[in-house]
Amino acid sequence: MTDAALPAEWLAPLRHNPALPRHMGSRGLSMAAFQMQAVAVGWQVYAMTGSALDLGLVGLAQFLPMLLCALPAGHVADRFDRKIVGAACLCIEGLCAFLLAVGTLGGWLDRNLILLILAVSGGTRAFELPTMQALLPATVSAHWMPRAIAFASSANQTAAICGPAIGGLLYALGVSVPYWVAGCFFVLAGYLAHGLVLKRPPPRRPPAGLAGVFSGLAFIWKQKPIFGSISLDMVAVLFGGATALLPIFARDILHVGAAGMGVLRAAPAIGALCTTMVLTRAPPTRRLGRLMFSAVFIYGLCMVLFGLSSSMWLSMLALACSGAADSISVFIRSSLVQTRTPEHMLGRVAAVNALFVGTSAQIGEFESGVTAALMGAVGSVLLGGAGTLVVCLAWIGLFPGLRRLDRVAEEV
Repeated sequence: MTDAALPAEWLAPLRHNPALPRHMGSRGLSMAAFQMQAVAVGWQVYAMTGSALDLGLVGLAQFLPMLLCALPAGHVADRFDRKIVGAACLCIEGLCAFLLAVGTLGGWLDRNLILLILAVSGGTRAFELPTMQALLPATVSAHWMPRAIAFASSANQTAAICGPAIGGLLYALGVSVPYWVAGCFFVLAGYLAHGLVLKRPPPRRPPAGLAGVFSGLAFIWKQKPIFGSISLDMVAVLFGGATALLPIFARDILHVGAAGMGVLRAAPAIGALCTTMVLTRAPPTRRLGRLMFSAVFIYGLCMVLFGLSSSMWLSMLALACSGAADSISVFIRSSLVQTRTPEHMLGRVAAVNALFVGTSAQIGEFESGVTAALMGAVGSVLLGGAGTLVVCLAWIGLFPGLRRLDRVAEEV
């Protein structure tokens, strides 16, 4: 194949599946809005209280509703029109962002009200994430699915780079500004989701009742490679995440301000985007289990390096490398879920995935805030990175089928 033919082949999934760019745009705008809002909330709460524990409460406020809503959300995603559910969720998240903006401008927004609004937004996001993830296979032909997953991941990572950086810059213009922009992004994402033209009709609806709600858990429990990959990512994110503590590192350790915090928050996504761009061209197909464990182990090492660093450039490098390693793990996990799950169950399985991995990010922020309050921000990050390394080694022994996994489609 000539060099000129490479771009055409690389972009073929987008040309042959016109709904895929629209889906990517919706997910990208949603991610960018979420990241902008997160930067503004973290900096605003820390400016209000100066408390590491309060930064942890920001994560807890989003975790609890996501925990309660995750399984019902998957059932909703499989029983109702996914385009309408996704669009409605994104618009509600936009309203929450607008409320944060109005409250900031009016001067009546305090810590407790911020936590309440974030709880509503977190509960809504519990419905949005599995719904939008379950829509992805219906936007592409089965032949293009592996590259579609990589493209969707690239869109998310691009948004995760731009969102924090833009959020930090907008915060410098005014505390309410990133909230206004995030709200507009959420609403536009909802518009794109509602207008998706799918390649396949909706799958059959699952029966109503508790059995349907919990069937996603039962399916994942039987699929040991999927369960092992999801639980590994969950624990790694729970222990290894340092996101909640970035305001402390930016202000008190690295002395780089709100704009610097935005850059730090974007650094993992920069590393992830570079990696996913490679995955779109040449997705890994062999020895996936070993590759996943190696990626998680490198992620833990990067967190230890970040905790030890007092240099902005070294901190950015550590976070970027952690994002690169995490993107490989996420790609393998997403491929397992999308490939081995029947389409009529994708919403429920995606909801369990969000319950394990998505909510662990929020409870990880709470854990980081509590340990930072007890032993300092640096000690918290070092403990979390070391915990990730220990968990990775333990999972190698607990899930031998995942360790031996060679191809995504093979039965283990």
